[in-house]
Amino acid sequence: MPDAQQDQKLLEKTKMSFSEHLEELRRALFKSIAALLVGALFGLVIGGSVVDHIQSPLREALEKFYRGQASKMNLARLEEMDREGLAVPEDLETAAKAQADEGLVPKVFLVDPQEWARALGQEVPDTVQPASSASRDNLVRLRVYQPLEDDPRLNLVSLAGHEPFMVYIKASLVVGVILASPLIFFFIWDFVAAGLYGNERKYVYVFLPISLGLFFSGAALAFYVVFEYVLEFLFWFNEVMGINPTPRISEWMSFVLMMPLGFGISFQLPLVMLFLERIGIFTVEVYMSKWRIAILVISVISMFLTPSDPGSMLLMGVPLVLLYFVGIAMCRYMPKGKNRFTVDSDPAPQI
Repeated sequence: MPDAQQDQKLLEKTKMSFSEHLEELRRALFKSIAALLVGALFGLVIGGSVVDHIQSPLREALEKFYRGQASKMNLARLEEMDREGLAVPEDLETAAKAQADEGLVPKVFLVDPQEWARALGQEVPDTVQPASSASRDNLVRLRVYQPLEDDPRLNLVSLAGHEPFMVYIKASLVVGVILASPLIFFFIWDFVAAGLYGNERKYVYVFLPISLGLFFSGAALAFYVVFEYVLEFLFWFNEVMGINPTPRISEWMSFVLMMPLGFGISFQLPLVMLFLERIGIFTVEVYMSKWRIAILVISVISMFLTPSDPGSMLLMGVPLVLLYFVGIAMCRYMPKGKNRFTVDSDPAPQI
């Protein structure tokens, strides 16, 4: 067994005392923190753009919500005109939506006709009551349109003076963690790999990019796809309750961070399955026979990690089910390294 003897000699050369192990760990942590600081400094430079980008899914959802509100107001106005015998399009709903798609939000104000006539430089008719005696029934309904991009309801709010600054710092730290994560994982795994055999060490460098790829894939799925369905469900519930959403920037930031993090961690499922199979806790046969229970567990996890609307639950559950079977394939077809510490019951003589 030349490979085994070579690995054993290499391991003997790299043996370290407890204090030397602590020193290596200190170096790995120091390099990881240094990488994090460099990433955070870069994050401070682009923090404003990051905060603006993070708000984009919410702004799009708010714009869609208030377009729907404008369409309903336009429909009510067209129906009122139809009852008054005025000329209106045949398809009122299509016409109302077309008006809303122009990006104009209608607002209705009650105007004193006497003041309105004076503002227009016209004589006030005798039939118009003075402002002092005007009632709600005597006021004129004035319909005013505002460009949707200028609607202040599309902007997130802060309830404390320090909130925008803390959001900026938090976004910069998140950028630092994302940029430095490959180096941090590399430094930590490099420390762990020092105690592994050569054939075992190569799997560390194979699984590390797979783990990072799965994490970023899950986070990207949450940010660019799932948020749309989540916000659509939440705003629909606001509409049912008759409440206009006024999102708070700090709460939105926490929501943005938690959901992609949950998706990224859950997408590590194939590697977790492979690890549990390699250390002997589960076998491929167990994974295959318990796939129905696995789907049930995945559905429950998807329910807790999403706002429980059907769209976002499916967008998390379906990829996880596919990844479960990917994990089974990895356990079955990836080569296994032989354990150097096991002794054959009937070893063959070495020549």
